[in-house]
Amino acid sequence: MAEPWKNQYGPEIPRRIAEMVAAVHPPFDHAAFLRDALGGYEALELMDRGRRIAEALRTHLPSGYGEAVRIIVASAAVPVARDDGPMSGFLFLPHTLFVGTYGLGHFEESMAAQYELTQRFTAEFSIRPFLEKFPDATLERLRAWARDPDQHVRRLVSEGTRPRLPWAARLRRFQMNPRPVIALLELLKDDPELYVRRSVSNNLNDIGKDHPDLLVETARHWMEGASPDRRRLVRHALRSAVKRGDPAALAVLGYGSGAQVSVRNLSVTPARVRKGGSVTLAFEVVSSANHPQQVLADFRVHYVKANGTTRPKVFKLREVELAPGGSVSLQKSVSLKEMSTRRHYPGVHRIDILLNGKPHPAASFELTG
Repeated sequence: MAEPWKNQYGPEIPRRIAEMVAAVHPPFDHAAFLRDALGGYEALELMDRGRRIAEALRTHLPSGYGEAVRIIVASAAVPVARDDGPMSGFLFLPHTLFVGTYGLGHFEESMAAQYELTQRFTAEFSIRPFLEKFPDATLERLRAWARDPDQHVRRLVSEGTRPRLPWAARLRRFQMNPRPVIALLELLKDDPELYVRRSVSNNLNDIGKDHPDLLVETARHWMEGASPDRRRLVRHALRSAVKRGDPAALAVLGYGSGAQVSVRNLSVTPARVRKGGSVTLAFEVVSSANHPQQVLADFRVHYVKANGTTRPKVFKLREVELAPGGSVSLQKSVSLKEMSTRRHYPGVHRIDILLNGKPHPAASFELTG
């Protein structure tokens, strides 16, 4: 099982932050800050560790928010030892949480702070309280930032407005009516940076979970005269809808009609496997049409849950072009190792083949304890 990210966000993080703050604000009580920040630190999860550090900063910085946030932003510019690990940007998580927690009464100062901080980490968590309390003013600011020269600022416009952003509270207002968010995404759909476009596709994918028809409407509109980059963006945005077998989403990608195919030589080996092992799915797709066909091939594993029921998960295979009467052999291994996002339980696991979203004859394997 993967190591929890919080283990890479240990006591050295508040120590580094204390050094950075003291470098720009000498009266800072380094020792008292660490005493408060590290009290009970080991028991906390990642986001709660960030909040604990932000709370300690609030206690030990000047009481005036304006002065305190200026010190925090200035400290973020203090050179620190280079760290290229996956958690390197999270050094500045407490800085943004400070703004999101204590800055709602200071809109302009907080917007200026988030503009600077998002270029070092991301203000996607801290911008959300402002979207909730000041939706019109915050959306107006984000519209301006959508044209900013800095890619991190532009990405914030999309990532911060995701209705279902991981690790964050949902934006219920935009879950109910996502059109203001889509208006921002329109400004970013042809952004020159993949980093920004990928965020746009993730946001649109989020919206589609609550408004599948609006997702398809937007995707269809964006595909008109689309560049290759925008077509890839739309395809990624439709991934959850395609996994659900949504016919309208499949039609946007050119898979609107059921494939004229059959499945043969289907096998899952081994038929019985212990937890921690793997199984290999193999089959052949054969065209019964007298014309070429584009076929989207996926498969779906019905994982057994702890209570004995099952939950399906769709895995991507590949897109194939079949000549009239042609065939293609496909194969994929599925790991049954424990993951932080998925536990495995004994029982019979059924597998469906999905061709242009339509299920075809199933196979199965038995997972033993």
